[in-house]
Parts: sequence; structure tokens; C-alpha cells
Amino acid sequence: MRKTLVLNATYEPLAAVTLQRAVVLVLQDKAVVERAHPGRRVRGSTVEIPLPRVVRLKRYVRVPFRQQATWSRRGVLARDNFRCAYCGRRATTVDHVVPRSHGGQDTWLNTVAACAPDNHRKANRTPEQAGMRLLRRPFEPTPDAALVAALGLTAADLDAVDLTGDLSGNLAGDPNGDGLVELAPAV
Repeated sequence: MRKTLVLNATYEPLAAVTLQRAVVLVLQDKAVVERAHPGRRVRGSTVEIPLPRVVRLKRYVRVPFRQQATWSRRGVLARDNFRCAYCGRRATTVDHVVPRSHGGQDTWLNTVAACAPDNHRKANRTPEQAGMRLLRRPFEPTPDAALVAALGLTAADLDAVDLTGDLSGNLAGDPNGDGLVELAPAV
């Protein structure tokens, strides 16, 4: 399912919500569409809006300060752009630099994205013991950067108002492929 980035009224990233939730926020006049999928629209019997990719709340929402991004396997893969830290190929697994059996933890600084062959080759050893070199050092992303990376967005996506993106494939509920999605009637 597609996710939509929700920005606070001050343009700070808040959360990722489902496309349906984003459309509801816009229809309830609680948010405005900042970035839309080009050529895609959602329409109902009396309304038609662009398919939101990024929405901004109209009112500021006070959020407790987040000092650290929450660690997750998906977050590590997104942080490393789905590229193996050992060879640069497409990564599908997360590797612990210091293996868990040697006291390594699930932290941003101890995990990197890795392709399955390199993860298997390194096995239960440190990169030095396995004779492998990290192409880049792991780092801890800011909470905002982790959220944006997990959504697959870039800084350009947040900066450019007239964003155009890859829209290959039809949306669920878009049988004609014309970019219009019918809204289900309210029950």
C-alpha cells in the first residue's frame, strides 16, 4: 500500500500514513496536498483532488521532541539506500558489524545493509575477521531523515513543489489506468 508523508504546519515530517488516511485529512480540510503523484487524481461524486504524496497539516501539532530515530531493519535498509555496505550491490538483509553472539546490539551504529552472499560470507565474524571492508561507516540518522528515507523520498522531493516521479504500474482501484481512483461512498 502506498504511504504518504505528513508534515506539520511548520514543514517538519511527522509520520507516514496510508493513502486513504491522507485523502481523509485533505477532505476534512485538516491538511493540504504539498506534493502529488503527477497525473493521478482521486475523485468522488462531488470532489476531485490530486493523489497526495506529501500533505501538510493546516494547524501546528505539538509533538514531544524525538532525540533518536527508532531502529528498525527497514530503517537500516532505507538509510543505506538498499545497497550492500560490503560490495555496493542491492541489499536485502541487515548485517551486524559486531555479531549479536559477540555482544553486538540492534543499533544504528552496529548494523548495515548487506546482500545475502556477503552476509553469509561474513557469517558470525567481524568484518576484520572475515577479511571484508565496509564501503561506508554506519551512522545514526536524525528522526526526520529516517522517516523520509523509509518512505523512499529524497530532499528534492521535499524541496520541489512541482515534483514528478515514477508512476509505473496502476493504482489499486484504477482499472482504466487513467490516473483516477473512485472514492468509495461513505457508509
